Amino acid sequence: MSLMITDECINCDVCEPECPNSAISQGDDIYVIDSAKCTECVGHFDDPQCIAVCPVDCILKDPDNVESPDELLVKFNKLNP
Repeated sequence: MSLMITDECINCDVCEPECPNSAISQGDDIYVIDSAKCTECVGHFDDPQCIAVCPVDCILKDPDNVESPDELLVKFNKLNP
């Protein structure tokens, strides 16, 4: 399952540089996560790095983009040939 950033985002900019897949970018009002690029850090780290550094805990699993760990690994392999 890819991740999403909620409206509680304070635009602190700590999550964006932590994403190994460059899936996080500045949206109109808050940072956003591109579900096509988000692997929850599978293939890179044991835990999602954006969640680890977020000071307001506004990054959650996206219920609209449910993916298994195996599917996330396939996505990782496509993004990082």
